[in-house]
Amino acid sequence: MTDMPVERFEVSLNTPAGLLTMPVEVPTGFVPVTTIVPLMRRLSQQAQALEERKSVAAGHPISCRMGCAACCRMLVPVSAPEAFALKDMILALPDARRARMMTKLSETRARVEQAGLLARLTDVAETTQPLIDEEMEPLNREYYALRMPCPFLENETCSIYEDRPAACRELLVTTPAELCQDMVKNQVQALPVPVRISTVLGALWSELVGGPARLIPLPIALDWAERHSAERSLVWKGTQLLDKALDKVWRYLSQELAHRAEAGSRMQRGTEGTSSGN
Repeated sequence: MTDMPVERFEVSLNTPAGLLTMPVEVPTGFVPVTTIVPLMRRLSQQAQALEERKSVAAGHPISCRMGCAACCRMLVPVSAPEAFALKDMILALPDARRARMMTKLSETRARVEQAGLLARLTDVAETTQPLIDEEMEPLNREYYALRMPCPFLENETCSIYEDRPAACRELLVTTPAELCQDMVKNQVQALPVPVRISTVLGALWSELVGGPARLIPLPIALDWAERHSAERSLVWKGTQLLDKALDKVWRYLSQELAHRAEAGSRMQRGTEGTSSGN
């Protein structure tokens, strides 16, 4: 994660699809919040792999394949730590590639502005109020209606695949791939997400800085990171970041386990009611 000395731990998490055990390393010194992002992504990936194996065993394999980029027209939210990490990644690119990427981002921003959505996306990124899914849905639909490729999409393939946002990593579907061409009209079945890392990182950022748990629309993430560059320079002990991040993960997993247990109970009650009726 950094060149400074690290401390090693083994993390064990009880996920809805089974026990996840993962070795982790964290710096012993003071580091920016972006240091925790790769670790959280790896945790999410392993939790998703357990879900995928469970789904495959139940006869529902994943339909997503390289080059299938229908979902790359959706409005993707990123947390503040992810926005900072994305900016760092782009600044570290070779000049020519960085210039191409910045041009595409500018083109995307211009199209969003032309569609009348830029101010609303900026309001979402800067709001101090909690974001509610129902309130975001109209904006999500209007953005999706543009059918605008993600600025990081090249030849229908993600050009930042190793650094892609958590929300992109967590969207996997089990229904036929052709249904994803219109996710509004078609019933697309997504793999359950055991823990949403963008939500975890947003909650972590909120606790660290005492502000809102931000979710920032991807097309303006670099603009947001630039406006908040002073916050990017803040540092914390690596072990402190890990403890606080894992606390958020455990809380999320507890809620998800309870939610699925309740859903299973409702389904069981419905089955028993149907049987009794027959």
